[in-house]
Amino acid sequence: MQRITKVPTNIITGFLGSGKTTAINQLIKQKPEDEVWAILVNEFGQIGIDSALMANQDNLHIKELAGGCVCCTLGPSLTITLAMLLRRVKPHRLIIEPTGLGHPAGIVDVLTGISFEEAIDLRSIICVLDPAVLEHPGILANPIFTDQLNLADIVLINRCDLSPASLCQEAQQACENLFPPKESVLRTLFGVFPLSLLDNPRQSFESMEPYTRHAGAKKELPQVASNTQQTSLAFTPMYSEPKPMPGKPVRKSHAQEGIFTHGWVFDAKDAFEFDSLKAELDRMTHLMRLKAAIKIGHTWVSYNRVFQDASVLPLAWRKDSRFEIISDTALDPDEIEQRLVKHLVSSQ
Repeated sequence: MQRITKVPTNIITGFLGSGKTTAINQLIKQKPEDEVWAILVNEFGQIGIDSALMANQDNLHIKELAGGCVCCTLGPSLTITLAMLLRRVKPHRLIIEPTGLGHPAGIVDVLTGISFEEAIDLRSIICVLDPAVLEHPGILANPIFTDQLNLADIVLINRCDLSPASLCQEAQQACENLFPPKESVLRTLFGVFPLSLLDNPRQSFESMEPYTRHAGAKKELPQVASNTQQTSLAFTPMYSEPKPMPGKPVRKSHAQEGIFTHGWVFDAKDAFEFDSLKAELDRMTHLMRLKAAIKIGHTWVSYNRVFQDASVLPLAWRKDSRFEIISDTALDPDEIEQRLVKHLVSSQ
């Protein structure tokens, strides 16, 4: 298949725990064998986990950009990373997954700006919505959450198997009443939706300006652009310094706008006793999100938790164990680390 000059590009957005990574995994399963895809994942925390939760496949290139909202804290890094990704990979399709705590309008500004207007063909913007958020007034009032919905061309109401039918119906009606109207509002299980939706044209972003542009995003960009230390952190390899040692993980913490994240990467030889570890993770309180890639024996599993709902699945990741916690309450990372380390059983 011939390379193309303007790369079809989609943004798949959604609040924390809505199922963005799961939806992208479902798209990867539908990827034509002769196409090369690039996926850019932005994570709010300092430890990259989402790429570990994505399926491995030929002609698939996944790049992580961790450490904050990609269009605010990491604004300059987005432009540099995108340029490198397009030049090196020369993909047939680019998918961008912003952090669930990010301002997606800023990403659209970058993709449609002078730097990429001849390189990127921005198509439908998809927002993944967990109907359970209707029971969380704090999320509904969050301007980032409303930005994500307002900006989207297509809304996927996901995880309908975990919410009452009445709640799913309420979410669908609310999305269908949004203005400007959506191109499509679909219900889905496990993030499954047709690959063809990616090629739908996007609605005019300019016509939605009063509803979608986050007031704080543009103001923060110039401040971050001059912060060379912060920019360089985004490109520092996870294992440059220090490196995790058996039983001694590397920890990174981050706080922004009242949200706290703590992440740990364990040595590749570290393995966990999963039953006791899962019980420990289930007991942790004051969490908005907990995600992990965990080595148990010679295999790995993923652990995903949104508030109190947790799921465990087999995982193709084969590098290390890593954990990330997001909370709106300041937590004690030393105490959490001790709770994790005590469930190590071996260094194999």
